[in-house]
Formats: sequence, structure tokens, C-alpha cells
Amino acid sequence: MGIVGAGPAGIYAADLLTKDDTLAASGTAVSIDILDKLPSPYGLVRYGVAPDHPRIKQIQGALHKILDKPQVRFIGNVEYGVDLKLEDLRRHYDAVIFATGSDRDRPLDIPGADLPGCHGAADFVFWYDSHPDVSPEWAVDGTSVAVIGAGNVAVDVARILAKDADDLLSTDITDNVHQGLRAKGVTDVHVFARRGIAQGKFTPMELRELDKQPGVEVIVYPEEFDLCEASLAAIEDSNQIKTNVKVLQNWAIRDPRGEPRRLHLHFLHRPVEILGDDRVTGLRTERMELTGDGGVRGTGEFVDHDVQAVYRAIGYLGSPVADLPFDEERGVIPNDGGRVLDLDERHIGGVYATGWIKRGPVGLIGHTKGDALETVTNLVADRADLAPAAEPDPAAFLRLLDERRVPYTTWEGWQRLEAHEESLGAPHGRKRVKVLSRADMTRIARGESA
Repeated sequence: MGIVGAGPAGIYAADLLTKDDTLAASGTAVSIDILDKLPSPYGLVRYGVAPDHPRIKQIQGALHKILDKPQVRFIGNVEYGVDLKLEDLRRHYDAVIFATGSDRDRPLDIPGADLPGCHGAADFVFWYDSHPDVSPEWAVDGTSVAVIGAGNVAVDVARILAKDADDLLSTDITDNVHQGLRAKGVTDVHVFARRGIAQGKFTPMELRELDKQPGVEVIVYPEEFDLCEASLAAIEDSNQIKTNVKVLQNWAIRDPRGEPRRLHLHFLHRPVEILGDDRVTGLRTERMELTGDGGVRGTGEFVDHDVQAVYRAIGYLGSPVADLPFDEERGVIPNDGGRVLDLDERHIGGVYATGWIKRGPVGLIGHTKGDALETVTNLVADRADLAPAAEPDPAAFLRLLDERRVPYTTWEGWQRLEAHEESLGAPHGRKRVKVLSRADMTRIARGESA
């Protein structure tokens, strides 16, 4: 079995395959290779979670246990579509699961979105998480910046923009990120949500963390509060929404603390234009009103906000996958319960998908478990119809990589790299400091000298 993508979605799928009762009862041996284009595993847990979220990063511990299973082999620094094609994988594996995730920003289709100073949240997140495939340089410009979105990514981006860079020194950030954030002059961060306070997609934990930063004051505007019939029903039906609304209401009525940096939460504002000639100088929004059924409509009243940068956090998209159909609008591989479909909506034998590349970037990390269960259940049900691999010997696949001169990394190599990162952090009382360069990551993982 081959799995492309070593993030939570791919690793959970591997775990389910090793535990499947049907396979065990039939005496079917399970051997799984998890491939990733990066030299390291864990996907967005390593490169998509804010560095000051150690609790979420602890998920790595559970993923580590799965990758440490004898039936599972991690092979990193192998890029599907560059180093390998689908026919290569099908020659070596009885079935292939694609778990490549979502790595692009959904575009913001308004005038001015292409101006310098308008950034995608994914690009910014990858930068402050020291992703090896993005530039190490990032200028956090301006004193007043806007973040567009009402989900956890928007909240994370806003928090990092408002935070004192030195407060991140206990995390695994690299020196370039610390220096880049330390140089920023941001005093005001404005977060804009198109809908109301009961429609926010952030979780209560993420929301509360905004107010736990030294030197940062969260400001909520009572005049932007509105609760329609559908909003009240949503509050009754969801503890998460009820908690969010209560937190926001408490912030709206408290007295100002006079902190040096402010984080403004704006509701019922729809971005309509990013202002500026040569770069961002402002953001124009339209005030919205609730329609009573959970939706919103424009009021025709527009507000201009003086900001020098805009970060759009309106959702991620998956990237096209070589040799497979792709739904560009949704950013997913077309599938039926994880069974990948061709252009005639017929299952491509032996090819499956799971995670965000299967269903889109919806839900938290834990939701990928149920998603993987559906895919694995269908794969196991199809096992009698799967065309067996022509070269199933695990050593044959590594020989192919060697022949193509792919400098792949292994699970043992990752443990070597992990120990190195921990050694970088130990003198400073930190759990780890990430290695920034892909070349250095690969060299350390492969045990090669500098």
C-alpha cells in the first residue's frame, strides 16, 4: 500500500489499515509506505499550526507512534509528479491513497487583490512556521493591517501579527522569523468577518487566546452585534457558538485597558476593494445585515479603513495532482467516498483519496480520522478487485528511487533530524529549533557531512 502525504490524514489512514479487522481475519499482511515531498513527516501539524500552539503540536506524539509501527515505512523528500508518476506507484503498490492536503490560498476576487501588501494567509503561515520551500524573508509592513476571515487561520494570523516577537522565543521558530516579527511596527490589527458574531468559524480556545497576549487589547464593537432568529437558534444548538458569543459580548462591554497594541474584531463587514495605486493603502468594506435565516445582505453603506497590508484568510485550496482529474473550483480530487473518479465518474481502480484533498479544507485535525475511516473502509471492501502490484517487494521501490537519484529520507533519518533540532533548542530551554533549509534537513536526515 502506498500513501502520498505524511500529514495527519495519510498517517491516520495508515493506522486504520494496520488495525482493520477484515484484513486481519483474512490473514492479509499489511505493508504501507507513506511518501512525502518534504524530508520530514507531519504535514500541517509541523508547518500549518502556529508556533505558540504547543498543545496542538502534541498531536505529533500520536502520529509518531503510528509511523513507528513495523508495518509502516516513511519515505520523505520524494515529490509525486516530479520524482514519480501514478504508473510507478501502481507498479509497486496494490493501491494508492492520496492525502496531499490543501496548500494554496483561496483567491479573493475583489479589485486591488493583486497589489503589493496583499498576502495569502497560507504564505504567511508557511513563513512563520519555517516551511523549507518558502522564502525565509518576509517584511511585516505597516502599523495598521487587516486580516480577512472568520476562522481559526484568521485568528492565528491576527494573533501572530499583534504578538511581541520575543514572546515566541520559547517556541520552535527560526531566527529569521523572530527577527522578521521583531522588526514589525504593527500597533493595530483589524479582523473582518462578513457575517455576524454567531457565524464565526473559530473555536473558543482560539478565540480566547487572542486576549491572553501581554500588551495586546482585544476590541469588539457593540454596534456590530446583531442576533437574528437563526443566530439565536444556532446559539441554542451549539455550545461552541454559545461560548464564542458570550466571550465576544463580555469583551464588547468591558472598559479599555490602554494596551500599546490593539486587535479589533469587526463583524458584518464584507471586503469590496483593496485600496491603493502601487501598494495597499486601505480596505473598503460594505456593512452587512442579517437576513434572519443565517445569511447576510449588503446595506449599501461603505467604510474605508486605513491599513497598509491585507492578509486574506478565506480558505485553502488543494493543488492539482499529476495524472488525476482535479476539481479546480473546490480544490479537490473528484471522488466518491474516497474512491477517485475519472472524467466519466468511474472509479479509477486502486486509487483513493483522504483528508482535505478529498473533501476540501473543512474541520479540525481530528476530523480527518473519520474521513480516513470512510476511505479505508471502501478500499478494504474493494480489495478483491484490486490489481496486484507487479513489483511489490519493498526493496524494489527504494531501488527505483536510487536509480532516479532521489535523495530520499527515512523514518530513522527523521529521528536523526528531530534529535538535531532538539539539540539546537536545548541550550536555550526550548524543545526544539527547526532546521530551515531543505538541503540541510535532507543532509542531516541522511547522515551526510556538511
